[in-house]
Amino acid sequence: MRWGVAPERFLIGKRRWMSRWRFQPEERLEDAFRLLEEAAPQKYTMGCEGKGLFWARVQIGRATGRARDLSKPRAITLAVARAPKLQVDE
Repeated sequence: MRWGVAPERFLIGKRRWMSRWRFQPEERLEDAFRLLEEAAPQKYTMGCEGKGLFWARVQIGRATGRARDLSKPRAITLAVARAPKLQVDE
């Protein structure tokens, strides 16, 4: 994502930073889309199946991450994290 990590904050470029507690991509849809944008995927799709089960598919390079969850932000965040094979606690 080209962000730096410092104690209790993210360095987001141009001498700006964001507190860790303010960036909640698993809970806030705005932050999940910011994470998706910063990941710069080649392709992504998302949708809803049944009564509220949201799904997301994210392709970054040759890797693809998929996730399904009742929470839209969580599904997006997990799909982004799974594309580069990051270890994700569920």
